[in-house]
Amino acid sequence: MTGTAGRNVAYRCFRLPADLDLGTAEGVVAVPGGLAVGAPIGQLDHTDPHTGRTDRYDLATWTAPVVWAGFGVDEIVPSWTGDSPEGGWLQIELRGWDAGSPSTDWYVLGRWAADDTTIHRTSVPGQTQDEAWAKVDTMGALRSAITGWQARVTLFRRTDVAAGPVLRTLGAVASAEEWNAPDQPAASAAVGAARGRVLDVPRYAQRLHAGGETRWGGGGDSWCSPTSVSMVLDFWGAGPTPDRYAWVTPPGPRPVVVHAARGCYDHAYAGAGNWPFNTAYAGLHGVDAFVTRLRSLAEAELFVAAGVPLVVSARFRRGEIPGLDYDTNGHLMVLVGFTETGDPVLNDPYAATDDGVRRTVDRDRFQAAWLGGSGGVAYVIRPASVPLPPTPAQANW
Repeated sequence: MTGTAGRNVAYRCFRLPADLDLGTAEGVVAVPGGLAVGAPIGQLDHTDPHTGRTDRYDLATWTAPVVWAGFGVDEIVPSWTGDSPEGGWLQIELRGWDAGSPSTDWYVLGRWAADDTTIHRTSVPGQTQDEAWAKVDTMGALRSAITGWQARVTLFRRTDVAAGPVLRTLGAVASAEEWNAPDQPAASAAVGAARGRVLDVPRYAQRLHAGGETRWGGGGDSWCSPTSVSMVLDFWGAGPTPDRYAWVTPPGPRPVVVHAARGCYDHAYAGAGNWPFNTAYAGLHGVDAFVTRLRSLAEAELFVAAGVPLVVSARFRRGEIPGLDYDTNGHLMVLVGFTETGDPVLNDPYAATDDGVRRTVDRDRFQAAWLGGSGGVAYVIRPASVPLPPTPAQANW
């Protein structure tokens, strides 16, 4: 057995309706593949701050049980999958727990809809208090101790429609800055199976879209995350069908990427890089998708050995990683494999052409940029029929 670096990272997911009774249901009912609004517990007049439109909604909630991390938590990133026909949306909230009781208020980590016809999908700015903070897709501790977390989802259904939103999965990854957890064993045979293996993920260049469509984050130069998600969805044969992006006119070089950028766009953040909005978009296509953090490339090798590519987030400056000769404060790319000697092979969408997307980089330098830049953030996207690797003792997937 080999070990991975000792960092405290723990992920927990609730799958619905199977886990319905683990939490507290108010007004929701089990439906095939998830939870929906049943007999609503109230109504709310909501004004979308990005459109000014006000509508009245029936609402219902499902509150997950408290998840104890087993360590002092610095940050929590939620993720979920679901769907929302016109007239429906979801609100996702988190709060911290410590010593058997809540240690923070509830913080909104997203007002999400599958498209932008009902509300404009958005994070909620201005949520910093003395106890904790929430910014875009992440909640963090300040003065309050957090050793557990709890999530709550409110399902909103406009009062003039019959069909409402469906919640399928809800999870979060909790992590700590300190690298003081016991080593997490990784199966050496599986790691070895990743060496010399490169998954046949299609290569999509985000910069093909530079100078074209500029809505939803300014266009191709900033579309690394939805471009990466599009590559992985098409790897699984799960990408949207042409009728779903027929609205992209002119179609440009790859309309499916424009579709993804719109489907991932956060109207408050003004970008398409909100982590859980990207996995929620992926989840609309019949795959299982969530955000987690990994402790090392040794853990990432387990996924490649299992045939699962990862979308990973790194931060670096020009010259820090030979082959990635640009500056970025945060960039998403697809980890598609490893060389025989263990260097990562990437589909980096920040390229002018599809031929320039495939890049091989130094293992140690890339690992430092990934772990140091985002804490090892990874999107895990795969059909539910494809098994994940065995989890470590402190499960982070």
